[in-house]
Amino acid sequence: MEPGSPAPKKSRLVHSADCEMEEAQAPSSSNAAGGVNQSLHWTQWQILDSILPTGGFAHSYGLEAAMQSRVVNDQEDLRSFVVQVLDSAGSLLLPFVHCACAGKSPGDAAAWAKLDRLLDATLTNEVARKASAAQGSALLRVAASVFAEVPALQELRRTLLGSKSVSFHHAPVFGLVCGLVGFDGETAQRAYMFVTMRDVLSAATRLNLIGPLAASVLQHQLAPDAERMVRKWRDRDVSEASQTAPLLDAVQGCHAYMFSRLFCS
Repeated sequence: MEPGSPAPKKSRLVHSADCEMEEAQAPSSSNAAGGVNQSLHWTQWQILDSILPTGGFAHSYGLEAAMQSRVVNDQEDLRSFVVQVLDSAGSLLLPFVHCACAGKSPGDAAAWAKLDRLLDATLTNEVARKASAAQGSALLRVAASVFAEVPALQELRRTLLGSKSVSFHHAPVFGLVCGLVGFDGETAQRAYMFVTMRDVLSAATRLNLIGPLAASVLQHQLAPDAERMVRKWRDRDVSEASQTAPLLDAVQGCHAYMFSRLFCS
C-alpha cells in the first residue's frame, strides 16, 4: 500500500471496533473504586425522593392548624411560616440529626436509643411528638427494606423493636439512616432541612393555599433562607437544642382539637 493511500474499508471497521472495546473496558478498570460513590449518589437522591413511602406527606408541620387559626392567610404568610419552621427545625431537631449521623458508631443501638429518649422528653406538645414518632418509624422500616445492602439497618431495627422505651423519632432516625448509608454530616443536615421545607410546601398545595407551580417558585426563592438556617444551626450538640418558635409549637398543639382536618399534624 502506498503512503498516504486510504485504508481498506474492512481495516477501518476493525480498528473502530478495537477503539470502542478499549473505551468500554477503560471505565470498568479505572473507575472500579468510584462505583461506590456513584451508587451513593443514587441512594442520596432516593432518600430525598417524595416517592419513598415514609408518611411525611400526612403531616403539615402545623400549617393546617395555623391556617384555621388565621395565623397563615396568604402566600406571604406562608413564606414567613416556612422560614420559622426551618428555624425551629434547625434549632431543635438538627442537633439530633447531626449526633445520630456523626456518632462514633452509627449502628450503636444504646447510644441511638439515648438520643431518641432525649428528644421524646424535649418535644413539648403531643401532636409533634406523635408525628415525629410516626414518621421515624416509617422511615426506619422503609430504609431497612430498601437498602438491603446495609445489614446494620435491619439488625438495629430488630434490636430497637424489642425495646419499649424507644419511640423512633424522625430526626435521630434520619441521621442514623444517613450515617449508615454513607452520608457526611453536613449533607445529612442539609437534606433534613430540604425534606422539611418540601413537606411544608406540599401541605400548602393540598390545602389550596398555593398552587404547585407557585410552590416550586417559592421553594426556589426560599433556598437561601434554608441554607442560612443550615449554617446557623449545623454541627451542634443535642445539649444546645432549643425551641425558637414557641407560637408555632402552640399552634401545632391545637391540631388535635380541630373539628375538621386533612392532616395528622
